[in-house]
Amino acid sequence: MTKLSDRPNTALMVIDVQNGVVADAHQRDAVVANIATLVDRARGEGVPVVWVQHSDEQLEKGSGAWELVPELKRREQEPLVHKSFADSFEDTDLEDVLAREGVGRLVVSGAQTDECIRSTIHGAFVRGYDVTLVGDAHTTEDQSEWGAPTPDKVIAHTNLYWKYHTAPGRTAAVEETKDVTFAG
Repeated sequence: MTKLSDRPNTALMVIDVQNGVVADAHQRDAVVANIATLVDRARGEGVPVVWVQHSDEQLEKGSGAWELVPELKRREQEPLVHKSFADSFEDTDLEDVLAREGVGRLVVSGAQTDECIRSTIHGAFVRGYDVTLVGDAHTTEDQSEWGAPTPDKVIAHTNLYWKYHTAPGRTAAVEETKDVTFAG
């Protein structure tokens, strides 16, 4: 029930699943496999797959660390949004990409849970989108050395609070890969 009344469609977002981002991520291989499953399912249903790729001092454009992981193959016709802030909407063409596709609901996967995933799901929600976070298709690396909880707890907490997130005219949800539907 998105606040974007002229946007009935759903898109799958794949955020920052790049070599340098997920190299040491919690349950990396399982999460990447779940994202691959979602990508295949979305493509099979004709649902847009929107790829987001971060760049900064540690992830220089064109470097090996900046590249998407080899297990995930973006198709040339699929939108690629380049970003340099945590929220995928900030200073990017993401909103234009979604408007062209008539998208009012996002299914979100990727990395890192405690940075770009959280920022983007909140950014989408405040902009009027319905947002489904795929609970077993996002991950983060261990930041406990700097006082953060361990990755499993970061992921569990994000899934918990997003499941109960509410605001007028929008829906937030958490679903496992096997339960994700792109319709409605």
